[in-house]
Amino acid sequence: MAFKTLDDLTDIAGKRVLVRVDLNVPMSGGKVSDTTRIERILPTITELSGKGSKVILLAHFGRPKGERVADMSLAPVAPAVAALLGKPVAFADDCIGQPAADAVAAMAGGDVLLLENTRYHKGEENNDPDFATALAANGDIFVNDAFSAAHRAHGSTEGIAKLLPAYAGRTMQAELEALGSALGAPVRPVLAVVGGAKVSSKIDLLENLVTRVDMLVIGGGMANTFLAAKGINVGKSLCEHDLAETAKTIMAAADKAGCEIVLPVDAVVAREFKAGAANETVSLDAIPEDAMILDVGAASIDTVRARIDAARTLVWNGPLGAFEIAPFDKATVAAAQHAAENTKAGKLNSVAGGGDTVAALNHAGAADDFSYVSTAGGAFLEWLEGKDLPGVKALEA
Repeated sequence: MAFKTLDDLTDIAGKRVLVRVDLNVPMSGGKVSDTTRIERILPTITELSGKGSKVILLAHFGRPKGERVADMSLAPVAPAVAALLGKPVAFADDCIGQPAADAVAAMAGGDVLLLENTRYHKGEENNDPDFATALAANGDIFVNDAFSAAHRAHGSTEGIAKLLPAYAGRTMQAELEALGSALGAPVRPVLAVVGGAKVSSKIDLLENLVTRVDMLVIGGGMANTFLAAKGINVGKSLCEHDLAETAKTIMAAADKAGCEIVLPVDAVVAREFKAGAANETVSLDAIPEDAMILDVGAASIDTVRARIDAARTLVWNGPLGAFEIAPFDKATVAAAQHAAENTKAGKLNSVAGGGDTVAALNHAGAADDFSYVSTAGGAFLEWLEGKDLPGVKALEA
């Protein structure tokens, strides 16, 4: 898709630029406990401010459902943004109306202002035209730098983009370019690694990927459902037996599309799910009735490594095992580190995303060496499912 970026913005000194950002950050003791999402938006803010525009930040926080909820105020976030930005960030206690208008009027070129939680108004999630118009009244230009909220057709993501000249911020641009390189126009062969607990939460994802990629590694609890569908006894493992037919349909679709589905060939099993639990690696025909699969074994790891070596593009969503607890993190760590090594060597374009995925890659110490790691969560997943994202669609040139 074609979209305008900050490169298309000229002569913006003194202009009011409304920037939709993701500041839905973790808090602890009234302070921001993880600044990752703030760090992601700094390039856009710095660039716009540096060119003399008045940078007005729009964001949501939590789910107040159209009501003012005190502990969902963005007020405590402003100092955290200021600290990382290295300059003051003013705050207005509403995102529309007189408080917002007064705060914007007090700005000079280069200033940065954060407006209160957009979701304090029902019109945000309803994408009410009047609410979008009220937001737009405080700006001359709209920049969306919140890919993570792009799957929602909200007032501050989609509605406002119809009322002002709309551009992608640097984080949004990087995300869209990375995703385009992974599935839009990828260098083949393309490998997808999809893990996680349940097939039921990723049916759309799997159905889309088998038509788009050359190889699909399925891991985590999801793999158990596919193994069971093939007649393998998975003991007490997490498994959605009622989705056996769905798994068979996905495998048939993959076969028709020429996509190789890669399932585990061995398993690490244990009788209890806890750190350091007694475990053993067994072949798939020897899974004990009273045990559960918590990771894949060495032979499966070798298989995944071989597929990574064969690929030029990798899309990753979800861990291969119960990575949160050692020793059931071995497969996820080994595969992630191998992908990172191939990426560093210039052999692989690796794009990953989703909450558990980011945590797993960080755990493996591999995240920094992937080509791109998305923190978008739901939006990343919907993109993988092949769905149009309203916030992105609204930026089309």
